[in-house]
Amino acid sequence: MANAEVIVSSSQATSQSLPISVLDLIPTRAGEPASSAIAQSVELARHVEQLGYKRYWVAEHHSIQGLVCSATPILIGHIAAATKKIRVGSGGVMLPNHPPLVVAEQFGTLESMYPGRIDLGLGRAPGGDFQTMRALRRGLAQDGEDFPALLEELRTYLGPERPGQPVKAIPGQNSNVPITLLGSSDFSAQLAAELGLPFAFAAHFAPDALDVAAKLYRERFQPSEVLQNPYLLVAVPVIAANTDAAAQRLFTAPQQRFLRLIRGESLELLPPVDSMEPLWNDIEKAAVENRLGAAIVGSDVTVQAGLEKVVNDTHANEVIVVTDTYEHSDRIDSYQRVARIAAEIKLVPNVERRFK
Repeated sequence: MANAEVIVSSSQATSQSLPISVLDLIPTRAGEPASSAIAQSVELARHVEQLGYKRYWVAEHHSIQGLVCSATPILIGHIAAATKKIRVGSGGVMLPNHPPLVVAEQFGTLESMYPGRIDLGLGRAPGGDFQTMRALRRGLAQDGEDFPALLEELRTYLGPERPGQPVKAIPGQNSNVPITLLGSSDFSAQLAAELGLPFAFAAHFAPDALDVAAKLYRERFQPSEVLQNPYLLVAVPVIAANTDAAAQRLFTAPQQRFLRLIRGESLELLPPVDSMEPLWNDIEKAAVENRLGAAIVGSDVTVQAGLEKVVNDTHANEVIVVTDTYEHSDRIDSYQRVARIAAEIKLVPNVERRFK
């Protein structure tokens, strides 16, 4: 599977800079049209491509005011058309929301249009509330336990045609679009290990199980045609700025968004504030800080130390950077800083101490 080499090569290198990628939820500000947010994401994708980011992934969320990433395959195609070499994919498609055949056809089509550049990250969460699940025709009794069967069906449509196979994905069959399993618990970590697939942990919103899932994935990994060694990606919130204080102020925008999430309000980005203390109570503060517990926020020195700690603690092969700021220019600046920082972090694969 030639496409799998894109991921394998990183773990085979003797020494290299830390690979970094982008996860974009395509956030909007209050009153901002979706077209503006999508245009800014295209601009960001072009920018990080020039900075050397490895991949640009788009999330899947439904019926959430403030996030315009509901039509993930369409957005992937739009961003891939606007860029030249960066890998573009899903972070991720929530597989239980969709028939596997449709996913295979969509990503097989994308692979046909942008060969060697498409990733398929897969999750098992609904990406919305119960009413949204019903609107997506997803059964309310579904708890994700059918995910392994759905994944096997999808891989059948993306792999070589099997003798007597009655249904085929056209295009899609034998495209071997690289699959990465996404998760925020040990369920997908264990499944990815058993199947020998890459695993991406969603520490950008649920960091509690990161260390356990990372350890489980590496300990139980079984080599496969896709990977000979485990490949772990960790998604974390990052905001880099000129000083720690400046970055912390910018960070109040995503903090306010998570505060609005736990209150059941819209998730549109609000301007940063000097202090969050007047905005939340103690219980809300604890909840937001827990959800954003893996965030790396500060000056270049602070962010470098944070990234090194994540990689040292988890043995991550790649970090997926999730940066949301109220001003697009601050977001661009942060991704520029992280690119420079990551270039200084040298990984040494398969040893306990990963830095030179």
